[in-house]
Amino acid sequence: MTPDPSPYWARDSRCAMVDEALTSRSFPVPALLAGAVVGLQIAYPLVHGEVRDHLIVAIVLVLAAACVAHAALTRGPMTAAAVLLLTVVPGFAVEVLGVHTGVPFGHYKYADSLGPTLFGTPLLIGLAWTMLAWPAAVVARRLVHGRPARVLVGAWALASTDLFLDPQLVAAGAWTWRSPNPHLPGVADVPLTNFAGWLAVALVLSIAVQAVIGDGADAVPIALYLWLYVGWIVALGLFLDRPAAAGWGALGMGAVAVPLAIRCRR
Repeated sequence: MTPDPSPYWARDSRCAMVDEALTSRSFPVPALLAGAVVGLQIAYPLVHGEVRDHLIVAIVLVLAAACVAHAALTRGPMTAAAVLLLTVVPGFAVEVLGVHTGVPFGHYKYADSLGPTLFGTPLLIGLAWTMLAWPAAVVARRLVHGRPARVLVGAWALASTDLFLDPQLVAAGAWTWRSPNPHLPGVADVPLTNFAGWLAVALVLSIAVQAVIGDGADAVPIALYLWLYVGWIVALGLFLDRPAAAGWGALGMGAVAVPLAIRCRR
């Protein structure tokens, strides 16, 4: 096959147009699920108590479903099944390990608000890793070339999301830390060990997902990643009274999201 002589930015532009066409005409299910995620996340800071707990569960389920549906429709059912297996099983297993030993995140305990549990860990948690690992892997493929670079960028794209998530969900009472020290300035209830553990787990998951992901039409997960970035900044900074967490997340996740937004605009 003759190599495409066009500059990389021209190829990216064509890929973006193909992505948009394929997503709108052939893949409505992931796009509809992504739209539902946006609606649920907009509602989250506007409700309280048990309703908010139900929204957390719904967001994880719908976002994970959007990712799996997108993987199935753009890469095939076998790839979607592999991604689900490679994220849910190790993601849940490492959470069980963390709850019972404190490795690799630190000592913490889940509340009862996230649904049924097994070994002290909500079953939902495995899907939480899926819903973040797939967009992170897709974004890495769009930003850089070569397996090692994509693994590293994908790992940071995944791990940095927890700069938003952990402060938000600790404040919601989803889990608590035994000793949240040392911690980032202004985020006194989440230890630094948690972010270190996230980065280690994200690296393993990134290696696994990059091994099976391949190429496809990726407008939906790219849009979701950018939405999560902007939505979390606004929610934590303006509605959930966590401005320091919003700032740290804006810096950490922004290392991927801002170059991605620039690339998409080009």
